[in-house]
Amino acid sequence: MPNRIRFHRLVLILSALLLLASASTPVQQADPNRYLNDVKSLADPEMEGRGAGTKGLARAERLIEKRYKELGLQPAGVNGFAQPFPVITGARLKSDNRFSAQTSDSKHDLTIDQDFVPFSFSSSSEVSGPVVFAGFGATADEFHYDDYAGLDVKDKIVVVLRYEPFGFAEKSGHHGLTQHSQLITKAINARNRGAKAVVLLNGKLGDGEEDLLTRFGSVSGPENVGIVFVQIKNAVAENWFQSAGKSLKEVQDQINSSTKPDSFAFPDALHLTLHIDIETTRATVNNVLAWLPGQTDEYVIVGAHYDHLGRGNFDSLAPSQIGQIHPGADDNGSGTAGVLELARLLAPQRGQLKRSVLFMNFAGEELGLLGSAAWVANPTRPLAKAVAMINMDMIGRIKDDKVYIGGVGTGSTLKAVLEQAQKDSPFKIEYSAGGYSSSDHTSFVSKKIPVLFFFSGLHSDYHKPSDTWDKINAPSAARLLDMVGNVVMQLANAPDTPVFQVVAEDKPPAGGGGGGYGPYFGSIPDFGQTENGVKFSDVKPNSPAAKAGLKAGDILIQFGDKPIKNLYDFTDALRRSKVGDVVEVKVLRDGQPVTASVKLEQRK
Repeated sequence: MPNRIRFHRLVLILSALLLLASASTPVQQADPNRYLNDVKSLADPEMEGRGAGTKGLARAERLIEKRYKELGLQPAGVNGFAQPFPVITGARLKSDNRFSAQTSDSKHDLTIDQDFVPFSFSSSSEVSGPVVFAGFGATADEFHYDDYAGLDVKDKIVVVLRYEPFGFAEKSGHHGLTQHSQLITKAINARNRGAKAVVLLNGKLGDGEEDLLTRFGSVSGPENVGIVFVQIKNAVAENWFQSAGKSLKEVQDQINSSTKPDSFAFPDALHLTLHIDIETTRATVNNVLAWLPGQTDEYVIVGAHYDHLGRGNFDSLAPSQIGQIHPGADDNGSGTAGVLELARLLAPQRGQLKRSVLFMNFAGEELGLLGSAAWVANPTRPLAKAVAMINMDMIGRIKDDKVYIGGVGTGSTLKAVLEQAQKDSPFKIEYSAGGYSSSDHTSFVSKKIPVLFFFSGLHSDYHKPSDTWDKINAPSAARLLDMVGNVVMQLANAPDTPVFQVVAEDKPPAGGGGGGYGPYFGSIPDFGQTENGVKFSDVKPNSPAAKAGLKAGDILIQFGDKPIKNLYDFTDALRRSKVGDVVEVKVLRDGQPVTASVKLEQRK
């Protein structure tokens, strides 16, 4: 009898060891041909660049869902595999946009798209008033220059030139334009000074350059910058300058030659009336979520975003090609195809892994990590059961076997897991401890979930129509997926889960707090938040914001003497600050105002 018991125990032990061995690695290796075919499908012209709110994005969603169904994975969304959430896709001009200029002896009605055009982030409003010229609309304390010095613009309409005085670039030590040339900066500056509206002129043109109006929707900005903002052609304004005894060219030449303002009020007889009517366009998009059940309700997340730029917008890095399909083969057809291939490899492990696997395909990433933010705000599985989140964004252009992996310091066991997984891989890996960057894993770090971010690097086709499937390095991507699959299996079967670790970044990367400009503040904005102010999804440890006691969930509404209505206001305020400044900020915390003094630091 004892021998029989020992025999049965031996059988059980051997069975367990065989089961563990069978679950230690995927039963197959990633198939580069299958992988590339998925990238081709996602980057196909019928997908229309997978822009938010397009039929192409819906087609990509159906492709992903169909694949999960074929693999026998369980739906893990709200409506089957889908988790819907709303997004702002842009803006459109409504039918009633008017602009008229009244002088002492005539009234001139302008024609939209011929004489004037609003900017998509302009307020919708009717405004009327006297007119002042404020040079380039710039207030540059660092250059001892202010177009608004001594100029009363309260309740008036401000005319400004595009770009900036020539001397700014030389004084800044950079060859390019400074932040004072940006249109959103001009709008915020005028608004904060009490102006009713801003009217932009192209001003002096180069040889052969046409006086063109900016295409509506092609300039980045908030939903509503808080002031009416339009552009008109130079010819419309020429007689305004003549009525003041000046010429547009001479005024601009004077400012450029002296790098000194030449602002003035137009004669009282000039009176402008603008009626601007813009509608924000919205859509409902879906995250696509599938569940591979394990032996427990703990789970590992494998994710990637599947949206892209559609036919291009202000995020396109090929402005002259806006309107053409931006296929997004690498960004992020490559990561999405990676999730699908890992789902294929892991599906036969159903019920065998110690932990479950949640496959996540995010929409809205290109609009500001909106899909991942929507999921962590309303998770379809308990957040507390998430062991780790693995994110793949642009893994298809591996060159010279170089791979970047971020988030390695966010989990106590992640570095050891990676070292084990890459033993037989050819890759030269560059590790980063921190878990914050401009992709979806950032949303999970803010919820104290360990993350790993796989990335093959930027390239010259990024955010352009030339990001096509034929440039994908499928064999190397497949080898990387074998490594990622090994990581998933280790995390799914490990006796212990990685403990979340706070990574104190003593060298803050560009992008942390206020868009990566100006001194370092250290907040992570919640891009999904639409109420007044800037909500922090997290605050980086050891940052100025953290040292001042600011917390995740705080909503910034005041920065020094400047009101903060959106992220662009915050960026503008940071840019106007200096390292070492102590700024009093006001936040709303649980609906109650809280003030804090933040000492700004050097951004490295």
